[in-house]
Amino acid sequence: MKYWSETLLEKKRILITGASSGIGRECAIACSNLGAHIILMGRDEKRLQEALHSLSGTGHSTIICDLTLVNSIKDHLAHLKSTEPISGFIHCAGIERTRPLKSFDSEDFAVMFNTNVTSAIELTRVISALGYLEKNGASYVFISSVSGINGEKGKLEYSSTKASLFALTKSLALELAVKHIRVNCISPAMVQTPMFKSITDSLPEDSVNSIEAKHLFGFIEPSDVANLCIYLISDLSRKITGSNIVIDSGYTLK
Repeated sequence: MKYWSETLLEKKRILITGASSGIGRECAIACSNLGAHIILMGRDEKRLQEALHSLSGTGHSTIICDLTLVNSIKDHLAHLKSTEPISGFIHCAGIERTRPLKSFDSEDFAVMFNTNVTSAIELTRVISALGYLEKNGASYVFISSVSGINGEKGKLEYSSTKASLFALTKSLALELAVKHIRVNCISPAMVQTPMFKSITDSLPEDSVNSIEAKHLFGFIEPSDVANLCIYLISDLSRKITGSNIVIDSGYTLK
């Protein structure tokens, strides 16, 4: 069996949501550097094209799709059936916000849940059907958060959606094993993405310094998460399924 090399993901076709920025874009770039063909999925066409042009190699494509519109997902993926098979799926798309209980709005929460969780289920359902997958199986990775483990003030919506991904991972891992599909979850702490910047820009400097101090080795880079995704997508992790792997720079130790 091959170990880490420049051809680690050669001949693999990987669907990545939230691919226009942040962790999703970094995953797309990193996987393409190792020989994978990437399907970038997101709702911002301009930014998806920019991400597409940053990839190495050829054979990449984009899908413009608003994941809050869950019922449209199957139609957006229909053209992939019976083409080059999919061997990996990384769900990075997500909505994050801070909102206390007193300001809870069920309609806003439904939009967040659709993007963070329901779309993950629907994408998994569609690509796991006959005609989409690599015959030897596939690997799926959901990007969750340590907020789903520890919880945070004002994050009841976000935390509950991310916690849902843990249970989803375990249930799907059991159900899809018969198809040789592995399903795993990654839970990062604070990752330096555009979303991260929007959060920290709204906080006083001492609050940001306090949060950073909890990250014993500094804030997490998107490339740190991408490297873990590469491992889980690749055959190097062929015996790992149903796991939630925390990458938090020591954040949850305190």
